[in-house]
Amino acid sequence: MSRELKSNSNLEKVLVAGHFAVTGELGPPRSADVHEVEEKSKHLKGNVDSVNITDNQTAVVRMSSLAAGLILQRTGTEANMQMVCRDRNRIAMQSDILGAAALGINNLLCLSGDHQKFGDHPQSKNVFDVDAINLIAMVKTMRDDRRLLSGQEIPDGAQPKLFIGAAYNPFADPEDYRVLRAAKKVAAGVDFLQSQCIYDMLRFKKFIARAVDMGLTEKAYFMAGVTPLKSLGMAKYMKNNVPGISVPDALIERMKGVAKDKQVDEGIKIACEQIQELKDTKGVAGVHLMLIEWEHMVPRMVQEAKLNPRPKV
Repeated sequence: MSRELKSNSNLEKVLVAGHFAVTGELGPPRSADVHEVEEKSKHLKGNVDSVNITDNQTAVVRMSSLAAGLILQRTGTEANMQMVCRDRNRIAMQSDILGAAALGINNLLCLSGDHQKFGDHPQSKNVFDVDAINLIAMVKTMRDDRRLLSGQEIPDGAQPKLFIGAAYNPFADPEDYRVLRAAKKVAAGVDFLQSQCIYDMLRFKKFIARAVDMGLTEKAYFMAGVTPLKSLGMAKYMKNNVPGISVPDALIERMKGVAKDKQVDEGIKIACEQIQELKDTKGVAGVHLMLIEWEHMVPRMVQEAKLNPRPKV
């Protein structure tokens, strides 16, 4: 993997230096409330290397990821701005990419986006002018070749120097295709990838072993998604109702054996055990902590998983 820095991203510097990286996640408010972003950021600052700012997740209208990312960075925490293909055509995307880079955003996560039928405006018209893989390639072209998708040249020194990210799901159907889709994103020019929630460690290890064998982990940094279970009910719901999520029966049984008022503690304990196992798994460069609307638990998780102090690079 190339060790030449492509951006001024703290996350990139942490990964290039060989540290086990930790990223968090922050969901912008369904309002123009700056205070809500600032309050959430207090739990993340100093505990993670970068924070994903979601882009109208679940197709629900929220403060823009660009605006929330800038508010976050004002607090001293690096933003990883998400961009979904659902809401913008290539003109708007390239415009926002240039604007984000101009305002000091150094990371961009390229996603397809949840279909609008699942959100609060199901009658809205989707865009999907480009897909996530084409978005990755477009950002790479803007950064490395200094060209817009139209062929228009970007002046030298004024290109968006972004650390390019994407998502991967080891468990979605068809399972055998998942590593090949990740390979397409690597070929398009992605620098790092974050997975969906991992509960089934055996299946995940099969996926990452294939990625290692294919040489993908030498070309991009693969991070593993961790979301602690809050309750037995959450474990059952994730198992039975969330496509692309695999929750082993053994995990359900473990949560069943815990008193209801202790299940939060047990869920965090399981997540911390997973993190320790992931740290020892070849090909895993870090963890992505997804605790949306539970940001106040991040400091506890980071402490109990022995992920502090975060490196200064």
